[in-house]
Amino acid sequence: MDAFLQEYSSEESIRKYTKETAGYGISYLLEHDYGEIYIEVLRNHLRAAMPSVGIRLLEFGCGGGMNLIHLVSMLGGQGRPVEVAYGCDFSEKLIDAANLEAERYLPKGQQKKVRFCTARNECLIQDLSAGLGLEQSALLGTFHLILGVNTFRYCHRLGKGVDCARDIFNLLVKGGVCVIIDMNNKFPLFRSTIRDPSRRKKPECYIPTLEEYASPFTSVGFEILRKENFCWIPHSAGPWVCGLFAALSPLLNSLVPSYAMRSLVISRKPG
Repeated sequence: MDAFLQEYSSEESIRKYTKETAGYGISYLLEHDYGEIYIEVLRNHLRAAMPSVGIRLLEFGCGGGMNLIHLVSMLGGQGRPVEVAYGCDFSEKLIDAANLEAERYLPKGQQKKVRFCTARNECLIQDLSAGLGLEQSALLGTFHLILGVNTFRYCHRLGKGVDCARDIFNLLVKGGVCVIIDMNNKFPLFRSTIRDPSRRKKPECYIPTLEEYASPFTSVGFEILRKENFCWIPHSAGPWVCGLFAALSPLLNSLVPSYAMRSLVISRKPG
């Protein structure tokens, strides 16, 4: 497992998870499929928990920071105040890249609200406290929206899904929401499957089912708001492929929704 995770500290990984070199597909998704989910959550599920001073955001497993930086920028463009936005990842190299991305793509006023630090998904509170230089008590019950994109499956592989979900629960305010987006194990065309169908049975390559993604959140007390498969556009897709699959998405969603590329779980802390 350690050897497998090392790929996320490579130069190739930095190119894959930062804006300039990540490709058209992920930028499209942040504007559309993913971005629409975040706005829906803010509009429909977070009103009661939202303060007037601004939303507090956290993204775990943030990679090079693309997702969080885009969300902060999008909220700024809509006039939605952000108090703080923290991103964390186990890879120090990706965190270094995320800090550079924030300087490059966010205006000065927003840069002051965004911080990235090293922290592991399976011990978020402990590592966030150390990485941010804050007491754990200053973090508990303070976040309104927590995000995890293509990262929760690693907690499952380590047998730490419940630990991560519990920390997320404790970090959220009452009524706060967590959104996780990850690979769908039923999608038939992931590259690893094409190369070697038996590979996905190995612990370091296992992709959880939709129920396995949701179960840790239910077990620690979350209310599940949405649990479904969605999205037919690869992160690596170019403009032509994005356009084709965007056009085909309504048909695919009506015919084979359970085979979509991603799994989505939106959960809320009662309060």
